[in-house]
Amino acid sequence: MTVGEGHDVTDPVVERLRRWRLVLGGGPADGTGCALSGRDAAMDAALAALYGRGDKPQTGRTGRDRSAGLGGSAPSVARWLGDIRTYFPSSVVQVMQRDAIDRLGLATLLLEPEMLEAVEADVHLVGTLLSLNRAMPETTKETARAVVRKVVEDLEKRLATRTRATLTGALDRSARISRPRHHDIDWNRTIAANLKNYLPEYRTVVPERLIGYGRESQSVKKEVVLCVDQSGSMAASVVYASVFGAVLASMRSISTRLVVFDTAVVDLTDQLDDPVDVLFGTQLGGGTDINRALAYCQSRITRPAQTVVVLISDLYEGGIRDEMLKRVAAMKASGVQFVALLALSDEGAPAYDREHAAALAALGAPAFACTPDLFPEVMAAAIEKRPLPIPDAA
Repeated sequence: MTVGEGHDVTDPVVERLRRWRLVLGGGPADGTGCALSGRDAAMDAALAALYGRGDKPQTGRTGRDRSAGLGGSAPSVARWLGDIRTYFPSSVVQVMQRDAIDRLGLATLLLEPEMLEAVEADVHLVGTLLSLNRAMPETTKETARAVVRKVVEDLEKRLATRTRATLTGALDRSARISRPRHHDIDWNRTIAANLKNYLPEYRTVVPERLIGYGRESQSVKKEVVLCVDQSGSMAASVVYASVFGAVLASMRSISTRLVVFDTAVVDLTDQLDDPVDVLFGTQLGGGTDINRALAYCQSRITRPAQTVVVLISDLYEGGIRDEMLKRVAAMKASGVQFVALLALSDEGAPAYDREHAAALAALGAPAFACTPDLFPEVMAAAIEKRPLPIPDAA
């Protein structure tokens, strides 16, 4: 049986055999009795080039042993990138690109402009480009910045509006006043505070004390410090933190500071108006000195009770562990809201130092992985000084 363009997709048996054949690879039928032709054969060749076994190139044909067929040249990889974008949806293309970079060592080919123009841009690609930043030739940098900017702009469109709305509400609620105007009354808290004045005969509560939202001030209400580990495993977190940092910096009521660190500490606050500049100011890789980074952040805090410090790190500390923990304890004792995120990405928690995570939890700062969609809620809770919405899987 041969399947390909025009095969009967309504026949569940044929479709099942087709899918198994694409999964298994191998010879013309590979034990399924289902040979491929047309578009299906081309899809199989694209899969074989990446996921096959062996070292010899293989182009447009199948065999018992699939072979990695991308070779080491930019033209062949560029053609392959074009093929997978033709045959697979964008989400699958991004996965295959990441696998090609990891499995076949194609990172260095991304230093060529024609390669960057062919790839499907996503957060992981940005992380790879940032790790190659210092090795990147000048002829490639403008193309790389364009790729990074596209991803950043897409992320801002997805995240900015909801983040601003969520945090604006949290800022209003955190600035409660005792003599609110009628439309500023927080009725839920007002009723809860006056339950002792319930009159059963009238079935009503007499509100002796009103609690409301303070909305009249446009001055800075909160200060946020994002302290981001830029070791190699934190690439996606660095990308998202830069985008969120730019969004927070655009809000007049929040003073935002962005600090990135490995064994050195770099303050990128003055670049927050352009997250692309922030990203190219980072240097992925290297060691980790969390204590040193927190010492710098602590030295910049002027209003502890109105400050939220967000540490984004896998907690593998290369500095002085006890000093790091003492510093966190001191900040919390002064009134700082301290948030520890193991990652800020869609992938969940990476490998992390569980001993340090447990020590932070004992200080009242539980460490957990946070998705970008959850981050506004985490920040809102920290601003309002209420329990953080920690995911169950953390």
